[in-house]
Amino acid sequence: MSLTLYPAIDLKGGECVRLFQGEMDRATVYNDNPAAQARAFREAGFEWLHCVDLDGAFAGEAANAQAVESILAALSEAGGEVKVQLGGGIRTMAAVERWLSLGLARVILGTAAVKNPELVLEAARAFPGQVAVGIDARGDKVATEGWGETSEHSVADIARRFEDAGVAAIIYTDISRDGTLTGVNVPLTKELSQSVDIPVIASGGVGSVDDVTALTGSGVEGVIIGRALYDGRVDATEALAASRGGAR
Repeated sequence: MSLTLYPAIDLKGGECVRLFQGEMDRATVYNDNPAAQARAFREAGFEWLHCVDLDGAFAGEAANAQAVESILAALSEAGGEVKVQLGGGIRTMAAVERWLSLGLARVILGTAAVKNPELVLEAARAFPGQVAVGIDARGDKVATEGWGETSEHSVADIARRFEDAGVAAIIYTDISRDGTLTGVNVPLTKELSQSVDIPVIASGGVGSVDDVTALTGSGVEGVIIGRALYDGRVDATEALAASRGGAR
């Protein structure tokens, strides 16, 4: 079973950045042209992009819409074969409908999954296969509001809410590892994927191709790669080969 790789484009102030452990004041800017970054990932051979409106996650509504739309336009002009999923500040049905109508393959609902699960259920029914649930956790507790708040809900509890709801994927982020390059939390990610029938995507901590190899064939559907790609610690060609079970 191959592993889907999702290179990350995190947007803050219209630029591509990476945070350290989810802290907005510890952001590194990697590219001031999100559309160019999207084209570069396409040319490297990736079939998906994972975009996050970081400002929107805190504001509760879209804050980097122009940057996201520029990414969608650039990919459409290039052929449209690369799919994009977006999270951050999507908390109403109108926002879900708008983004999907603009060409996103998938929207990610995070805070809404904790605070407004009915929205997730409604959206998943209306757009089957196009709604993912983002579960960002500190330890075993789910964080919300752009990671600014920590709830009392466990990761597994939130994931199980959406069994049989038509949710496309669970995106599980270990906040303590995000942006640290210290390795994916493989045990907890595997445990989550085995506890629900929804495909699970790992996020947070990828530091080398070994992290891709560790998840390939594990039952986990995919993995998001951010800082390691931007810093050159992970070579796109090697990572894609590893994700398909090929030699490095």
